[in-house]
Amino acid sequence: MHTAKSSLKHIAIGSLGVALLTFVSFQMGMDLASAIPLYLCLVVLLSLIGDFGSSLFVAALSAGCLDFFFTRPLFSLYINNPRSVLALVAFALTSLVITKLVSQVRKEGISARMQKDRLDRLYHLAEGLLHLDAEAAAGRTFLDPFQRLFFVTAICIFDAEAGVPRIIGDAEPGLADKTRDAYIRGAGMDEAESGISVRCTRFGARLKGAIGFQGLKDPAETATALAALTTTFLERTNAFRQASAAAAAEQAEVYRSAVLDALAHEFKTPLATILAAAGGLREAGPLDAAQVEMAETVESEAARLGSLTSRLLRTARLEKEDIKPRMELTDVGLLVSRIARQYGERSPDRRIIADRDDCIETLADAELLRLAVSQLVENACKYSELGSTVSLKIERQGDFVAIQVSNDGSSIPPNERRQVFERFYRGARARQSTSGSGLGLYVARKIALAHGGSLELETRGGAECNVVFSLKLPSTKTEVHHDIHHVVGGRVAAK
Repeated sequence: MHTAKSSLKHIAIGSLGVALLTFVSFQMGMDLASAIPLYLCLVVLLSLIGDFGSSLFVAALSAGCLDFFFTRPLFSLYINNPRSVLALVAFALTSLVITKLVSQVRKEGISARMQKDRLDRLYHLAEGLLHLDAEAAAGRTFLDPFQRLFFVTAICIFDAEAGVPRIIGDAEPGLADKTRDAYIRGAGMDEAESGISVRCTRFGARLKGAIGFQGLKDPAETATALAALTTTFLERTNAFRQASAAAAAEQAEVYRSAVLDALAHEFKTPLATILAAAGGLREAGPLDAAQVEMAETVESEAARLGSLTSRLLRTARLEKEDIKPRMELTDVGLLVSRIARQYGERSPDRRIIADRDDCIETLADAELLRLAVSQLVENACKYSELGSTVSLKIERQGDFVAIQVSNDGSSIPPNERRQVFERFYRGARARQSTSGSGLGLYVARKIALAHGGSLELETRGGAECNVVFSLKLPSTKTEVHHDIHHVVGGRVAAK
């Protein structure tokens, strides 16, 4: 409507100009050759301010006036002079070409100004998003730059990994569904009726999700750029959060290690005092059987607490450090038998059996291997039912020596089997049944990997099956074959 009014206004101005020029030129007695340049200037001037339609109308009106008032015979639209015909045709063509060229230049100028304005708004939007903090990505503040610069009323962000759309602003019904549908199709869409525009988000060739805008003007020109800016901002926010979480976790690890070190050292002094006092009681004088048993109980439990304290401190240090085993020829069967006997005494309510071949040796750090196997046996005792059997089996499997620790009467749900080796992870049943840190299996696996082996969870027998942890170490032949050791003073050390 506004364009039609503008064209009519320019036609009226041009018609008035043609009338005034015709009146003045006719009164001055000009001929056709003198009048044509004046009318041509008028057409050019109108082309500079009007559109193509109004300029074309004025050019046609000018040609008619030239024919009627300045071409003989006068006051008729009949031309009998061929040179006059050629002059009018040249005028008409020149007017049309100039009008067309000027209109194109004006349109390109308008388009360039619009493009510059769009780029300026995109720049200010990027600047505004950069000044937002990470918390703003989850709140309505995230929408403020879009509303101020592009009049967007709502944004829907669909993350393919989360699978749930997130809406910011006052969205009309259907925005979330259309955003999800665009991701499923892998193509954006613009809907003029609802004012919804959706673009897919990609990183390289991978489709990551989709972003929908409500109330966006000129979506064909701006939606893709807005989607790219939004995705970049969200990725920057996620990276910042992950970095902050990693820094906080690292700081927490420092504090946790300091606390564990302090507690472990604080425990050792009173434990040594208790052991000395218990030994002194037995040496002080004759004791009856009950008193001797009580003194021995104090000594054994104090020694056990000291061992647990040392193990806690060692586990905490191994959890945060790279493990560097000191390799030596180790009798795996003897080591496993001692661990089975030790835990058999500690857990009389469970039956612990060690099954091994004679003299199975491999290159290993005996202290680290003892810690890893002890962790597996302790878990088997802790999470199995009273009266159940915990089995330790050693066998050769090709180029590896496998230590298998299993217990009957318990199981690990399928959805938790991949997570049991993660730091601090404890399954739902484990949290309900007993206390723990969730570090034991993580550290045991680190020890196995440091030896060039593996620690895997195996299941046997069906849904409610036995739990079997298999710790595999390279056998002695494999280690020698790959020449990864050397002997110093009779001790085998890893290169």
